[in-house]
Amino acid sequence: MSPAYRYEIGYGKKRIPVYRTSARPLEGVLPIPESPFAGRGNALLAAEIDVDVYGDDFLPAYTRGDNAMVVATDSMKNFVIRETLAFEGATLEGLCFSLAVRFAETYPQLRSLRVTSRELPFAGVPIPQGPGFAPGDNLFEQRRGDLGEATVRVEVGDEGIRISDHACFRRDLRLMKLTGSAFTAFVRDDYTTLPERGDRPLFVFMDVGWRYAKPAAGFGSDPARFVPSEQVRDLCATVFAEFVSESIQQLVHEMGGRLLERFPQLVEVSFVATNRTRDPYGERDDGSGAKVYSDPFSAYGEITLRMRRADGET
Repeated sequence: MSPAYRYEIGYGKKRIPVYRTSARPLEGVLPIPESPFAGRGNALLAAEIDVDVYGDDFLPAYTRGDNAMVVATDSMKNFVIRETLAFEGATLEGLCFSLAVRFAETYPQLRSLRVTSRELPFAGVPIPQGPGFAPGDNLFEQRRGDLGEATVRVEVGDEGIRISDHACFRRDLRLMKLTGSAFTAFVRDDYTTLPERGDRPLFVFMDVGWRYAKPAAGFGSDPARFVPSEQVRDLCATVFAEFVSESIQQLVHEMGGRLLERFPQLVEVSFVATNRTRDPYGERDDGSGAKVYSDPFSAYGEITLRMRRADGET
């Protein structure tokens, strides 16, 4: 008798780069006080796409080497590139959903799959226009730093294709605030060497996530319901600048509360924040307030928070 096992099957294609030109502009986004972002032209919509498929339909490929149900990951790559050209939307979230639906419609054996898109950030290069400079829609500079991400999972059943999970992110925010952050009155014992700091330059790396009460709001068909990741970034930066915090825990809670207040279409926000605060090494004695800091020990603290409305969308 062969041994009995329980299986969890998954495979896919990772980091498929797509550079779509002349995508539909993102227009009609509602402004918020914390951000200047009001839309994007989408002359260049660039992203890395991950495709993951799940299910026991692919088990024979593992147990018997029978690939009859397997969609080659190279075919997935070609599919993503071609369908990105056909995409009629304006958001990463919409691209994820469009690709997931097209995969499910094209390959009946793909009954559970996830599509993730990570922004490849490009910005228009300022060029002389009239008396000043303004970014054009022809020359772009690839940027490093924070970026948007979206993921959509769909399942196929008797009632058709349904969204089983979705999430949106602004990844890799790196923010340093010179004053207005404290860390005091924490537990002190024989293991404690960290001094209390009533004011410190706080350096934080942070990922921010959110989910909609109704996932379709993220697909961009109603821009007034869409939450751009750029606005999320700017709102978090504004809260950081304005709020005098006693800890990173208090800071991310303040950010989360502001996000849920500002965007009633969201049902949940989440944070993963790491403390990258630099260590003080010296201060000038001439009254200028100038100080110098350097990198700390390589270990760092991590703070997580998930805030979810108790009653769904307001």
